[in-house]
Amino acid sequence: MQRKWIWILAIGVLAAAGGIFWWREGPVTVTVVTPTRGPAVEAIYATGTVEPTVMLPIAARQAGHLVELNVDEGSQVRKGQVLARLDDADLRNTVEELAARVRFARTQYQRLQELVRRNVIAKVELDRARSDLEAAEAALERARAQRDFMTLTAPADGLIIRRDGEIGQFIPAGQALFYLSCCAPLRVTAEVDEEDILRVHVGQKAVLRADALPDEVLDGEVSEITPKGDPIARSYRVRIRLADPEKLQVGMTVDANLIVSERENALLVPSTAVQNGTIWVVEDGRLHQQPVRTGVTGAVRTEIVEGLSPEAQVVETPSENLRDGRAARIRSSSPVPVS
Repeated sequence: MQRKWIWILAIGVLAAAGGIFWWREGPVTVTVVTPTRGPAVEAIYATGTVEPTVMLPIAARQAGHLVELNVDEGSQVRKGQVLARLDDADLRNTVEELAARVRFARTQYQRLQELVRRNVIAKVELDRARSDLEAAEAALERARAQRDFMTLTAPADGLIIRRDGEIGQFIPAGQALFYLSCCAPLRVTAEVDEEDILRVHVGQKAVLRADALPDEVLDGEVSEITPKGDPIARSYRVRIRLADPEKLQVGMTVDANLIVSERENALLVPSTAVQNGTIWVVEDGRLHQQPVRTGVTGAVRTEIVEGLSPEAQVVETPSENLRDGRAARIRSSSPVPVS
């Protein structure tokens, strides 16, 4: 009986050893792909926001209560159009008072002119009257200007993109009541990591996508690069000129790819196939690991510059149990997608 158990134990050990050997050295099933030819694009990724190229704040130069609103956010306006008015009752009264003083000063001056002509009074009295008239006219002009400051007008043709005020609200002097987008098309301002900024230059091609337009690719071009970076965010601000700005609206977020290099007819494999500068291929039913030299590396595809035949069967996602020379069974074979 004891000998029987010894044989059973020996058989179990041999079976386990055989299973381990088969697991390590037996055929392994792999998925392979065939390299394809296509464009290899190296790009710098950045996120950005659509904003006006020129944004003008419109503020009153005098404080007062808002009594009239003629436009709102989203309104298209023309240069000189009245946008809003602040309460100017006191200033209107001041203008009327000073206008009356001007009329009186002018009458006095004209009366004294006649008296001087008759040699009734000295010319110095006429000079004093002229001075009083000019002072009154200057005070009137100043009061009229202050009254006019209570009316806010559009400085240029454009779009009202923001309004900060309600009827009856007290608006301090200098506080912007409107923001006007004008004078130039919309642009994108993107933040580029400081590690990549040296590869960005004015005139560089950009490709953009917006969540609001998921099926469209928008073209752009780098127009400005700020000379000073943000030391906290460790990034630089890059402005992108849009080829078709009418498709976007102020405030939209976009994903921008700044094209560094672009090569046609490149040999491409899935990026998952490349591990530490090597790939696995299946030749004559066996696995072989070979070094390659890569070019443009993307999230989906990687360019192979050297070390790979265009007809090779490349393991799409190598696992840890692959061994050089091990037999392989191919599960399926499909080309690398070009897009």
